[in-house]
Amino acid sequence: MATAAIFSSLRRRRSPSLEAFLAPVDLTEVALVQTVAAVSSELVSCFSNKVFFFQRRNSRSLIRKLEFFVVLLEYLRDSGSGSVSSLPSTAILCFKELYLLLYRSKILLDYCAQSSKLWLLLQNHSISGHFHDLNQEISTLLDVFPIKDVGLSDDVREQVELLQKQARKAKLYVDKSDENLRVRFFSFLNDFEKGRIPNHVDLRLFFVERLGIRDAKSCRCEIEFLEEQIVNHDGDIEPTASVLNGFVAITRYSRFLLFGFEEDEVQLSFRNQKKPRKGLITREIADTFSVVPKDFFCPISLDLMRDPVIISTGQTYDRSSITRWMEEGHCTCPKTGQMLIHTRLVPNRALRNLIMQWCTAHGVPYDTLETTGASAESFAAPLPIKAATEANRATATLLIQHLANGSQAAQTVAAREIRLLAKTGKENRAFIAEAGAIPHLRKLLSSSDPVAQENSVTAMLNLSIYDKNKSRIMDEDDCLRSIVEVLRLGLTTEAKENAAATLFSLSAVHDYKKRIADEGGAVEALALLLGVGTPRGKKDAVTALFNLSTHTDNCTRMIEIGAVTALVGALGNEGVAEEAAGALALIVRQPIGAEAVGKEEMAVAGLISMMRCGTPRGKENAVAALLELCRSGGAAATERVLKAPALAGLLQTLLFTGTKRARRKAASLARVFQRCEHASLHFGGLGVGYAFASNSTANTGSRFADDVSVPMSISVQVL
Repeated sequence: MATAAIFSSLRRRRSPSLEAFLAPVDLTEVALVQTVAAVSSELVSCFSNKVFFFQRRNSRSLIRKLEFFVVLLEYLRDSGSGSVSSLPSTAILCFKELYLLLYRSKILLDYCAQSSKLWLLLQNHSISGHFHDLNQEISTLLDVFPIKDVGLSDDVREQVELLQKQARKAKLYVDKSDENLRVRFFSFLNDFEKGRIPNHVDLRLFFVERLGIRDAKSCRCEIEFLEEQIVNHDGDIEPTASVLNGFVAITRYSRFLLFGFEEDEVQLSFRNQKKPRKGLITREIADTFSVVPKDFFCPISLDLMRDPVIISTGQTYDRSSITRWMEEGHCTCPKTGQMLIHTRLVPNRALRNLIMQWCTAHGVPYDTLETTGASAESFAAPLPIKAATEANRATATLLIQHLANGSQAAQTVAAREIRLLAKTGKENRAFIAEAGAIPHLRKLLSSSDPVAQENSVTAMLNLSIYDKNKSRIMDEDDCLRSIVEVLRLGLTTEAKENAAATLFSLSAVHDYKKRIADEGGAVEALALLLGVGTPRGKKDAVTALFNLSTHTDNCTRMIEIGAVTALVGALGNEGVAEEAAGALALIVRQPIGAEAVGKEEMAVAGLISMMRCGTPRGKENAVAALLELCRSGGAAATERVLKAPALAGLLQTLLFTGTKRARRKAASLARVFQRCEHASLHFGGLGVGYAFASNSTANTGSRFADDVSVPMSISVQVL
């Protein structure tokens, strides 16, 4: 997207960075005319036979001017007048400027040749302006060029003078037929805005006859290009992102209305899954995180930053993490330890754009959970206009019709498109479910086609993010059982992972936690995925298990099935240790849970290790788990915790440097030890610290929400 980025700066009428156009050579060290002649000749040969769908007249006019420069430069080169030593200084400056103009011309012509038709149509005025700007600069260059001081033949001089006159007279040219097409495209947007669905014949005339978009594949490419512009320009775009989303919605609707559901698309998408592609599920998606630039991770949470901000020390953190750090009373930089001069948070938009572009290029979902608040969702996508909503609603109706009555291939394509449509916006998720998509997606969950199964379970996940859809999914006959079957026996790794994420999303409703845990094989499959899954799969599994563990009636079942063993094992995995410790802290509140955790040889050691090296929230959960283990596990469990090496120093550290919750938990654990007969032998040196910490209240009968610090708004990735 380097070309797009450069052209974006051109579009804004600001001078782009010279580094984007300067040659990779020092023109003072080589034959200047030979170099510029070679570049211009290559440029002409590259574009002289290329057919431009839009900007035809402007493109041909620019290429003809470049052809003249080839004649001029080749004459100077062949006549021996082109050496730097023999040229006037003014001519040298003109040729250096020409070199930059040639590269700018290449970028503009490349952009017109490679961009999508719809994008060029929407940018018709702007692109015409760029051609006019280049023409004016060429005119200025020719006016300055010292014709009389350069040895030119009569015919070449006449051509220079003719081009001078033509360039001076040239005016901004906007193709009327292209402009009429652009106005027609906006009229479709206006129709949807007023609640009217455009006529089938009019849409066919526009897309097929006038634009030459003759199949579903071409239409899909147009959609993906428009979506790329929305992401890459980050709001600095005209038309605005919300209007562009409307055009994307119209084009998507027209694609299925005009071209139906092509079977070869299904096969193509599955064969090419290993190629990262925007908006498509990719194989081993978690593996891409192993090569994510380290600067993209928040130093506090170690997660990919969603909203990077800069604090007074110049360090960058995720907004939610650094805000929580400050709210807990810290006034220092977590990374450097420097005192914070102020608490203002400055958005790091450059880094956020880099993260979004990297995720787009590698097929990594970068959407936020709508329940994290309006600001989070508006970051992922602009607010939809009515036209986009109505066009998407019409598209959903078409998709569900094929989902219900189409061929197997058509159903697979429909499931994929419903999944993509449900990626953003509660409006989309709401009307897709209201139109009856869930029963048909449930049937596809048992499909023998891996693509169909993967897309249907992912669509179910995306729909489940909208709270009202959770009840629709849970109330659908056999839907929960089918999701669990995909988790257990899914045909692809992604299908299993997305089934686990769906269970996590559904388990956000307290009444559903018991039903999910009681569904045969659900907890077993989550525990297995936590042990052997990919990094992303483990994250999905542990968050689901944490949610299930918050229901006290699930404790016994999770113990019987072996989930405790899986959670203890996860303490050694940096990516999921925080949630695993939180789930264990919930489980050990019950005597049977404390007994099960006490039998795990590595449980106490794992929690101690988290107190030493974990995240601030992980340390809170670890000390909470140890505290509850002592309270519920009896004397034997307390003694085992008491004998853990280095616990004294870790408690003391938490008492003075931990978060507010961690200090309170550490103080409570210290008081438990004070009541043990061996406390004075092992912790006598901490008397002052405990006395100080005892000012913090620690009610043993308080709700565990105060003792476990795992936010319930853990992000569900929309895929």
